[in-house]
Amino acid sequence: MKITSDFLIIGSGIAGLSFALKVADSKKVALITKRELAETSTRYAQGGIATVFSSEDSFDSHAEDTMVAGAFLSHRDIVDIVVQGGPQAIENLINFGTQFTRNDTGNYDLTREGGHSFRRILHAADITGREIERALAEAAQQHPNITIYEHHCAIDLITEAKVRQRRLQRNRCLGAYVLNNATKEVITFGAKVTVLATGGAGKVYLYTSNPDIASGDGIAMAYRAGAAVANMEFMQFHPTTLYHPHAKSFLISEAVRGEGAILKRADGHAFMAEYHELKDLAPRDIVARAIDNEMKVNGDDCVFLDITHKGADYVKDRFPNIYETLLKYGVDMAKEPVPVVPAAHYLCGGVQVDSYGQTEISNLFAIGEVSCTGLHGANRLASNSLLEGAVFGERAAARALENIDSQPMHFPAVEPWDYGSAIDSDEEVVVTHNWDEIRLCMWNYVGIVRSNKRLSRALRRINMIQEEIHEYYWNFNVTSDLLELRNIATVAELIVRCALERKESRGLHYTIDYPQTDDIHWKKDTVIRKTF
Repeated sequence: MKITSDFLIIGSGIAGLSFALKVADSKKVALITKRELAETSTRYAQGGIATVFSSEDSFDSHAEDTMVAGAFLSHRDIVDIVVQGGPQAIENLINFGTQFTRNDTGNYDLTREGGHSFRRILHAADITGREIERALAEAAQQHPNITIYEHHCAIDLITEAKVRQRRLQRNRCLGAYVLNNATKEVITFGAKVTVLATGGAGKVYLYTSNPDIASGDGIAMAYRAGAAVANMEFMQFHPTTLYHPHAKSFLISEAVRGEGAILKRADGHAFMAEYHELKDLAPRDIVARAIDNEMKVNGDDCVFLDITHKGADYVKDRFPNIYETLLKYGVDMAKEPVPVVPAAHYLCGGVQVDSYGQTEISNLFAIGEVSCTGLHGANRLASNSLLEGAVFGERAAARALENIDSQPMHFPAVEPWDYGSAIDSDEEVVVTHNWDEIRLCMWNYVGIVRSNKRLSRALRRINMIQEEIHEYYWNFNVTSDLLELRNIATVAELIVRCALERKESRGLHYTIDYPQTDDIHWKKDTVIRKTF
């Protein structure tokens, strides 16, 4: 079976939907998502979206905060593009029906988060991502030119080099092979332009705030197709996820600290003043390392986030979703400190793109967390992720429309998926075992604090597991679990290789072998390409 369209969009978060809605008025769009349409990382973003909305604030201030948080590895030209494009991106979201919280005066209620100099975070209570996803998803569902394929999992990109079975000076993307999870059929999706909007890769770690979908699919597919990936060593660990035996790494938003919550040890000592002048509002990499150090030094399983001094009425009104969710786990955040630990949260690296989201492969774009635009540098500033997705969704769409109208589109014939002699697996335990081993290996050896010895050990194990996965992949019919396992193994390798290459500590990458920042040699991106 083959499905053709002008645009193939893989992923349905803020970036993918923003792109789709921009191009769909004049072109046909096929949008695939491996779960339900609204089941995206965007949906789980609690805190908000950052932009300059106050007369007290300025683009220069937002840009400088972004550069500082990114350990000055952020690309200033990209930072300026995103920061200055923020107000228009917010207006577009509002026009699609997003309802941000307003204060008693009727103005938007701006909050502040770690690393920000001013209150510039728009939010919808504490379910901002869910509200944005709702508005965009409803608009996409109602658009006659957008066809949505839920429960479809992309396998690999189709490129001209692959079709012609030879190297090309300039490779071109022709679409993707996609597994229909319901029928188990592999469908050929052909498109003039393909867009990766698949989100991040937190699932590569044992503990993560990400939903189950975050398995790095787009990064792995782009790398296998020959696109450059960059800065994969910079995995952000969110400092505060709920520590509870029955909670699946429930995120306690950055906004809780932004509104005055204090991190404390079990004995009640507030420790952040010993690590940074901004105390609890320090950038995430510093807070995560501080918590990690406190736990190791004191032998504690967690630290505690205390906002009880703000009063019960304020806590319940400002953080209704967090408050109600914590109550289900027996924690009343209005009356007692919340036990928290760091967890893998956001990947600052990804598929390397230009200022319009275009990859090195013609007609292939990457937007949102899957991409490395240069905005985040070595550490993402809180609430800049939704902003990047919205701004680059629009920019990539505008450039893609120019490309599609200005270039002749002659495509070579694409063969249907070759099932070969593969059979259904009777050894699913192999997938489960390898999955668990990769995630545990990454958590133990490639976490918040690293060393060359740990990284080398991790790479050896991951390479060995990849050999098993490769054999399994070609012997058995593909399943969504197998595809995700294959992808997290690839992403794990890329993270370790980038971490081994960077001979310094900067932002989210901290190694005991090179504890200092080296601007002379390493104020640059770490770029990796697949060798064929």
